[in-house]
Amino acid sequence: MSRTAEPEPLLRLARNGNEDALGRLLELYGRYLALLARVQIGQRLQGKVDPADLVQETFLEAHRSFSRFQGTSEGQFLQWLRQILANRLATLLRHYLGTKRRDVRLEHEIADELDRSTMGLGHALRAPQSSPSQQASRREQAVLLADALSSLPDDYREAIVLRQMEGLTFPQVAERMSRSVDSVEKLWLRGVAQLRRLLEESP
Repeated sequence: MSRTAEPEPLLRLARNGNEDALGRLLELYGRYLALLARVQIGQRLQGKVDPADLVQETFLEAHRSFSRFQGTSEGQFLQWLRQILANRLATLLRHYLGTKRRDVRLEHEIADELDRSTMGLGHALRAPQSSPSQQASRREQAVLLADALSSLPDDYREAIVLRQMEGLTFPQVAERMSRSVDSVEKLWLRGVAQLRRLLEESP
């Protein structure tokens, strides 16, 4: 597994007006944003929205408003994309709840949950003695993890998402997956082991 392009050179090109670079940059985060969207949709919208559609709406808004993005790093770009995704999710919630007025608190709440999901995904792979600088890079690594997750067997991926991103206990994961607690613990352990191997193999 490898990233097809480095994000920060693409970011510099995009900020200089290169539309192709912006498109390629956004493509790097498709699986990551889809994963975050899937967790939020499962918790809030009960499958009424396709995560892929939500990601496309996020990308369209990112294209429209990219001139207002002031950051220079991948981490800053990810934070900006998560905020756009949070705004789109809040708009959808207002639609399904039948409310028209913008709710800034809801947008902040969703953005915070997206941040927690990102950190929860990285936490599964964090070494016990990792340094503060290594811990700070886990958000960026969460993008690599999202890409790696897509190559895992469905049951492994589900156990990891429910445990790490939704923050469920193993008994709750077992209930959601209609499995025993012992079996989901084994699925989670095997899935995490595979993710670690994939990350070690990536450049």
